[in-house]
Amino acid sequence: MLNSITHVVVPGTFDPVTNGHLDVIKRASRLFENVTVAVAASKCKHGTGTTFSLDERVQMLKDALADEGLVDVSVESMEGLLVDFCNVHGAGGVVKGLRAMTDFEYELQQADLNAHMAPELESIFVMSSPEYGYISSSIVREISAMGADVSFLVPKNVIKKLEALHNCGN
Repeated sequence: MLNSITHVVVPGTFDPVTNGHLDVIKRASRLFENVTVAVAASKCKHGTGTTFSLDERVQMLKDALADEGLVDVSVESMEGLLVDFCNVHGAGGVVKGLRAMTDFEYELQQADLNAHMAPELESIFVMSSPEYGYISSSIVREISAMGADVSFLVPKNVIKKLEALHNCGN
C-alpha cells in the first residue's frame, strides 16, 4: 500500500496574493489535511526584486486566508530551497497551480529538479479554474499602477495595500 500524503506545501512569491492563488490554496485544503503556504523571499525573481516585503506578503496572505475562513492553512516565510522547507516542515508534496503551457514548462523543470534532490517529495499540479487562468501578480501590479480597478483580481486586503503603494506622495 502506498503512503498517503497528508501535508502539502503551496509555494510562491505571492507579490501580491491573487484570487487565483487563493483558489489553488482552497482546493489544496479540500484535498489534504494539512496545507502550508510557503512565501518565498525571492529577492531576484525573474531579474527583479519583489514589490512588497516578505513580511507584507506573509501578512497579506494570512489576512486573505482568514477572510476566506481558511484558518487551518498555515503561512510561513521561506528562504532557501523548497525541498529543504518541505523536509523541515514534514510535507510530502508540493501543490502548484497551472494557468497555461508556459506555466507547465517552467513547473515541470522545477518538479524534475525537486524530484532529483528529494525523490520522496511529490509534485501535484492543479489546473487553474477558468475564471482565474489569466490572473498573475505581475498583471495585477501593472494594472493597479495605472490606476485601474483590480478588485475582481485580488482579495480586499490586497486592494488597500496596492492603493497605499500607488498613492505615496499624492
